[in-house]
Amino acid sequence: MILVTAAALIDADGRVLMTSRGPGRDYAGKWEFPGGKVEPGETLEAALVRELDEELGVRTEQSCLAPFSFGTEQQGARALVLHLFLCRKWEGAPTPKEGQSMRWLRPTALLEQDMPPVDRPLAAQLRDYLVG
Repeated sequence: MILVTAAALIDADGRVLMTSRGPGRDYAGKWEFPGGKVEPGETLEAALVRELDEELGVRTEQSCLAPFSFGTEQQGARALVLHLFLCRKWEGAPTPKEGQSMRWLRPTALLEQDMPPVDRPLAAQLRDYLVG
């Protein structure tokens, strides 16, 4: 099993940050919630705090992450499990540090993005949650 953790960073205007997958990676160029793999011995929250700093240069605390939902995808013989957290409080301006692109989107525009299959149902749930 591959454990992955990701954040829906939600700004004061209610927009959600999405990043593109870098070249040479599975689903390159597709839009996803920022985050990454959980390392051995890490909690989901600790991994996400680390990944957000590494990928975007933003700092947050585990207490600022609210579990939201999860999705699964079969990848060959292994299953990927993506845990999505909501985050409304962080320090620093998100800046792509790994060659990825980023964009802030209104919740209603989330599903207009080309994204990996595991992200799509999470984006739909998030849109419904934020729009009401």
